[in-house]
Amino acid sequence: MTTPAPVVPDTHPPVSDTRSWYRRNEIRVTPWLFLAPGLLFFAVYVIFPIFQSFNISLYRWDGLGEATYIGLDNYRELATDRAFETSFWNNIRWLVLYLLAIPLGLGIALFLNQTVTGIRLYKSLFFFPFVISQVVVGLVFSWFYLPQVGLLNVVLGWFGTSLNILGDPDLATYGIIAAGLWPQTAYCMILYLTGLNAVDPEQVEAARLDGAKGWRMLWYVIIPQLKPATFIAFVVTIIGALRSFDLISIMTNGGPFGSTRVLSFYMFEKALAEFGFRMGYGAAIAVVLFLIMLVFIAYFLWSMYRDEKVAR
Repeated sequence: MTTPAPVVPDTHPPVSDTRSWYRRNEIRVTPWLFLAPGLLFFAVYVIFPIFQSFNISLYRWDGLGEATYIGLDNYRELATDRAFETSFWNNIRWLVLYLLAIPLGLGIALFLNQTVTGIRLYKSLFFFPFVISQVVVGLVFSWFYLPQVGLLNVVLGWFGTSLNILGDPDLATYGIIAAGLWPQTAYCMILYLTGLNAVDPEQVEAARLDGAKGWRMLWYVIIPQLKPATFIAFVVTIIGALRSFDLISIMTNGGPFGSTRVLSFYMFEKALAEFGFRMGYGAAIAVVLFLIMLVFIAYFLWSMYRDEKVAR
């Protein structure tokens, strides 16, 4: 009788145990490695300053000396500050009227989405406002609104009237908004031109066979397919309206009599202007502006999440 050979235990661990943790999680980890630099910069230059602004808003501080904790006193002062109230309502005007850029951009995009002679020239002319800086836009419209020699008043002079747009507290804000609508409409136009290139021609042809044309074609067939472009246009336009600063600084510097201030400009005046240096008060204004933006940002994120959930 032969003795069976002794069983030699396998000293080699399973192949899965020899693989490194990274190799086993490569698919999940690799995207985060690519995102890490961007997330780091976002945290340092966006997230941290947000919390820092909340903290500074609880202090009385000139930016150089020692900060004094005052709790919510800056926010209580905001509640009775007439200049803050004016800035807040001007921001609401910007927000409402700036949305006109969306239908205007759609209308121009529909006009330019044709194959006619000279259409490239028309596209270039409508695209031009988007590529020039806001400072140049402000200077151009400041010259346009000049009381006597500006183009607007030259034309109005033919009818025996004139307007001092930027010198009238009741009109100045609307004049600046009109200047801002010029490049913003061009941006929305670009978004819609891109969206129109993705419209399904089969759906358009099917709608024509069913007798749809004109406004019915636009409302029931074209616009639903432009929903992604409309979403981006809303996001960019609302954020642009709430953070408006450069046009006001160039065209009126907050005047006349502070009537064209918005929250971002008033924050600058209180925190960094020559007679300001109230960093805590400026931070409180920044917090209010951030909370207003946060409402819209939360809505947009919720809309994106809902659409993604429905798509699945």
